[in-house]
Amino acid sequence: MWSTRSSGLVVLQASLLILRFAATTSAIGVNYGTIANNLPKPAEVANFLKTKTTIDAIKLFDANPEILRAFANTNISVTVSVGNGDIPALVQLPAAKNWVAANIVPFYPSTKIIRVVVGNEIMQSANKDWIYNLVPAMKSINNALIEAGIKDIKISTPNTLGFLGVSEPPSAGKFREGYDKDIIAPMLEFLRETKSAFMINPYPYFNYADSISDYILFKPNKGVYDPNTRITYSNMFDAQIDAVYSAMRALGYSDVPIVVAETGWPSAGDPRESSATVDNAASFNWNLIQKVNSGKGTPLMPNKQFETYIFALFNENQKPGATSERNFGLFKQDFTPTQPQPQPTDKKFCVPIPNTNPQSLQGNLDWVCSQGIDCAPIQPGGSCFEPNTLWSHAQYAMNAYYALKGRRDDNDCHFKQTALLTTNNPSYGSCVYA
Repeated sequence: MWSTRSSGLVVLQASLLILRFAATTSAIGVNYGTIANNLPKPAEVANFLKTKTTIDAIKLFDANPEILRAFANTNISVTVSVGNGDIPALVQLPAAKNWVAANIVPFYPSTKIIRVVVGNEIMQSANKDWIYNLVPAMKSINNALIEAGIKDIKISTPNTLGFLGVSEPPSAGKFREGYDKDIIAPMLEFLRETKSAFMINPYPYFNYADSISDYILFKPNKGVYDPNTRITYSNMFDAQIDAVYSAMRALGYSDVPIVVAETGWPSAGDPRESSATVDNAASFNWNLIQKVNSGKGTPLMPNKQFETYIFALFNENQKPGATSERNFGLFKQDFTPTQPQPQPTDKKFCVPIPNTNPQSLQGNLDWVCSQGIDCAPIQPGGSCFEPNTLWSHAQYAMNAYYALKGRRDDNDCHFKQTALLTTNNPSYGSCVYA
């Protein structure tokens, strides 16, 4: 277990371990919530993230001026939020211009504000005044930014997966009738026009059941089969994202990128919240970080790296509701981690470096299969044929070569500098990596 000491060395080691996989492209960020009375000052938080971690993106649930000032000149990307109750008024351009003048102009560009999100989980609110004014408010704030001479801050809004009318199997995903054409389609059209992203909050935690715990926690499992695509999903996170993608595709907006605005796991809960444990939180968050930064994408969106924000940076001791709501943080208020480092393993697997180009992947795959390595598992009908993607097949082949040729790290997992070693087992379902 981690020590509760708050010495600089422990904090440095913990934070680097927790987020050592964060990529320079801001693949992994954190949600910085502040519903607490014991949090460190924003200036301390900014300094901690900049000097002791690899986190380079945060998402706020407001436009707190003290936080925005604290993050000036840190080069940490910041997403700010408009309150749900402010949405109806902001439909009017004068009100939107006032909001931008008060919450963006004084801090930008010293503070690297990259996005304004309008409300949070509005579709789930059942407040029709918010819901039907959401897209007009998004457009109004975008216009206000442009009039202020700011053209590189994007507009979006985070959505729960409750807006799906159908989510299983992932290939059949559809938005709820009524909202699909009246709200979602105009929103996606706006996002396409402004080159922004569709933001979602997938939480496998809320679907937890002991019978599918490995599937939810990214651990080896038999998987869940989609009969339409003949794809076996190895984790719920991928399935949830692909269900949203399928719903977007059904409306004709498969080209709009997806950002994961929130996902996470609590490290403590009420007695009835048996899955809210330190071990489960560590397993989910660590595996999530590795999965996102692998660049592998999902079965329906292969070879993509999704901008993802873990919920949350700190435990928030004043959040209402169940105990779990106050224990989603990666860190305590003294910057010590809430979750242990996963146990080290001597098992290593050879996988492609994220964003390896298709030509290199195909070359690696062809070369391995010409060297006497058994590639039958990635042929039609084989245990690793699905997902039928170049990335997945090349990864299997590269690891098979590494495993069977002596596991000499420098020589057998090189592939002209397109491979790396990981302790994260890529096995899934009946597909077992050597």
